[in-house]
Amino acid sequence: MIDYSKQPIMQGASNFRDLGGYSIADGGRVRRGRVFRSDHLAGLTPDDLALLQALQVTHSIDFRGVAESADLPYRIAGVTQFAFAIEPTVVQRLRVLLAAGQIPSSEETVELMCETYRNFVRANGPTFARFLRHLLTHAAPVVFHCTAGKDRTGFAAALLLSILGVERDTIMQDYLLTNQLYRRSPSLEEHGPAHVMEVVWQVQPVFLQTAFDVMDRDYGGLSGYLAGPLGMAADELAQLRHILLER
Repeated sequence: MIDYSKQPIMQGASNFRDLGGYSIADGGRVRRGRVFRSDHLAGLTPDDLALLQALQVTHSIDFRGVAESADLPYRIAGVTQFAFAIEPTVVQRLRVLLAAGQIPSSEETVELMCETYRNFVRANGPTFARFLRHLLTHAAPVVFHCTAGKDRTGFAAALLLSILGVERDTIMQDYLLTNQLYRRSPSLEEHGPAHVMEVVWQVQPVFLQTAFDVMDRDYGGLSGYLAGPLGMAADELAQLRHILLER
């Protein structure tokens, strides 16, 4: 794994990290300094903004839903923001349940989260394809994020690292780093039972594994998923690897 004590540190954002540095099977490595992931960018300090400038980040990809983006808008000088909205369905479903007086158990909340990840694969393929094609057409460093930088962002990171040839065990370890790096904000959390919120605001291996299982079972694996719902051509994937890998 990468030594995250040497990663850039943000004061006004958490779960910020470079996806570069991971090894792939043929001896190559994911290029550093090209693709960063984070939670929302609405609270960056002057030092954080200077860090983004030093990293030469010139554009951001925002996976937040419409209301989320409106609640915590941001504008960063020199950074163009692209909205690739994926609405937070698990939050909406929890609101409905709690309003009806139905309090899900921890196990039921885990299943709600797993259903969210199934939907990432089955329903949100076109949005993730836009994300991948954006990386093809914008050569400068990019940061992508949602609100907590853990689910929509976590799946996007896992998908990209899979395409680049990083092993799934390593991808899972990277995904679980969110539990160490994300700083929970009471102002962002839904009001609800503690056991429910504990599930919602962390990541578990079963969440991402559920997405991988759907990909494998419904589409015959990564290649079938990329060629099917995402509509990614072989030459696009080869170009993405060329851009983001160093040999």
